[in-house]
Amino acid sequence: FSINGSTAGVSRITLRGINTGGVASTVGVYVNDVPFGSSSGLANAAIVSGDFDTFDVERVEVLRGPQGTIYGASSLGGTIKYVTRAPSTDGFEARVKASLDSVDEGGSGYSVTGVVNLPISDSVAFRASGFYKSEDGYIDSIGNNPLPSLTDPSVNILDGTRVAKDINDLDSFGGRISALFKLSDAATLNLAAFAQNLESGSSNIIDVDPLTLKPLNSKPVRSSYREDFNDIEYRVYSATLDWDLGSMSLQSVTSYSTFEQTFQSDQDANVLLAGVPLGPLFTLFFGDAETRPLGALLDQITSTDKFTQEFRLVSPESESFEWLVGAFYTEEDSGIDPQQLLPVEAVSGAVATDIPDLFVAAIRSKFEEIALFANATWKVTPRLELSFGARASENKQEATQIAEGLLLGGSLNFEDAKSSESPFTYSFSPRFEISDSVSVYGRVATGYRPGGPNIIPIGAPSGTPGSYDSDELTNYEVGLKGSFLEGKLQLDVAAFLMDWEDVQLLAVINGVGLNANGGTAESKGFELAASLQPVDGLNLSFNAAYTDAYLTEDTDPAVGGLDGDPLSYVPEWSYGLAGDYSWAVMGDATAYVGANLAYVGSRPAGFSNRNPDGSIREAASYTTLAARAGVDFGQWSIELYGRNLTNEEGYSDILAPGTLPNGAAGIALIRPLTIGLAVGARF
Repeated sequence: FSINGSTAGVSRITLRGINTGGVASTVGVYVNDVPFGSSSGLANAAIVSGDFDTFDVERVEVLRGPQGTIYGASSLGGTIKYVTRAPSTDGFEARVKASLDSVDEGGSGYSVTGVVNLPISDSVAFRASGFYKSEDGYIDSIGNNPLPSLTDPSVNILDGTRVAKDINDLDSFGGRISALFKLSDAATLNLAAFAQNLESGSSNIIDVDPLTLKPLNSKPVRSSYREDFNDIEYRVYSATLDWDLGSMSLQSVTSYSTFEQTFQSDQDANVLLAGVPLGPLFTLFFGDAETRPLGALLDQITSTDKFTQEFRLVSPESESFEWLVGAFYTEEDSGIDPQQLLPVEAVSGAVATDIPDLFVAAIRSKFEEIALFANATWKVTPRLELSFGARASENKQEATQIAEGLLLGGSLNFEDAKSSESPFTYSFSPRFEISDSVSVYGRVATGYRPGGPNIIPIGAPSGTPGSYDSDELTNYEVGLKGSFLEGKLQLDVAAFLMDWEDVQLLAVINGVGLNANGGTAESKGFELAASLQPVDGLNLSFNAAYTDAYLTEDTDPAVGGLDGDPLSYVPEWSYGLAGDYSWAVMGDATAYVGANLAYVGSRPAGFSNRNPDGSIREAASYTTLAARAGVDFGQWSIELYGRNLTNEEGYSDILAPGTLPNGAAGIALIRPLTIGLAVGARF
């Protein structure tokens, strides 16, 4: 499991190395049984797939390997499922918690969370939770790197970047309300609504040397000429019915979800034409270096509205044969509408409304899918069971693009691009119990990611594909799960090999990105997770993963990948070590201490992000340490915590030269040393 990104809510999730860049997700994301995010490759789903707050979440499930039979499209690498706490009729519960922290190179932040569970009767209960978190930034803009005029280099368009501290701040807030209705002894209905907003300033990018990737300043600095921001809104509404019919049970999940991202990014130093930054270029053509210097901003809104309906019939538990059959439907309307490159007054930042549109584009798309699926487990003997799964889907897509502006030399309307497919996925998994507490298993499973129509850029060469196909992945896996030492040691070991065909890749033609299929790739490795409780109160855990993921064919030259290139942002090695110890103090109170050590190996950037010698740029490995200590008195609690205690300079993304001044590259810096204090209360 790995994540790369530079802004809250804008990150790419990768499981088992399945990542080649591009805009369609390889990991399915669910909130309970509700799929979230776009299934198509036209709405940036790969990098905006859901960064949900985990307050009042019961658990987060990470289902490794393709989950195409149950979870459908875009779960090539696996699925992440946020399982929230459900309302309970057992009794009243209320909790609040407040924390205050301080980050190195920045200021202070705080958070407030609360939850209440309210039983109305033996058959009705409500649960509501809310949170607000404010994180101070730790990156500054320091007034360096002036932008000279193209006509007279002694005159600056801007005398330097803006002077601002902690530009990458973040506010995250939202809440969830759910209601449980026991309609009868056999039927329950759960209604839920969830909302979350992420409001972040600038990204976590800092200026670094393009060859060594070492920071260019003694403190975390990003050359920012004007304020930028990224605002994201999630909304998820669902109704879940569970009805025991005796010989089987019926489950119905109906949902409607929305996603919207609005961002504005500084483009003054962005090099799009013949190595010339946009700010000086706009000034040359539309302004004057001395009387009217101009800068550049990119504005964009990306959104997805999604309706889903799923029905499942599930057999009762059986000692011989269990089954599940279901049907699924989704309709999604997505848009990148509008995307605008705007000239702005260099000093004030106001949009230069008297200058004609430079570039305005909109992509609107619709995705519709219906699927039938089934899963069965045959318990051949008390020790041996065989599981089978299959899913047949049919999807249809439509897309329209409107683009115009001076940089295009006119307008481009591309309407009614269409595509349709009928993918099929399957799984087979035998499992054998060596003993009552140890089992071995095998698994062969397939997954897919939908293809779709392409928006053809102006001047694209002959043969540029008008559509792209689904990519397909087959996973071969063996593993062992068991409990040893009278239940004190839990062990989970797996080895896998994944063959990936018709890999979807992002190609850039005439400055416009489009989807394409590009050959094959492979990922193989092993995973280990172990937990040990040697004595009462002490819990130790260890996990490790080795992943060798690489292309097995050259990609299209527009993509830039070569046979043998490692897949993007996948660490070859990663591991984590954790320990917690608790003991009784002052009567009924419990004291505890804990720590986590995490190692992330070096990770290659995208295929086109290369050094002058042709090698792919690579983020260095890093290790972080977190610790906590506190006392739980029952009705209230207090905790002292620290994150990244060694103040490790870890990198989570690499930005190629071209958008920062003087040929600098960019690195997304993880959050530095953070110390905090939290106080909680129960009622």
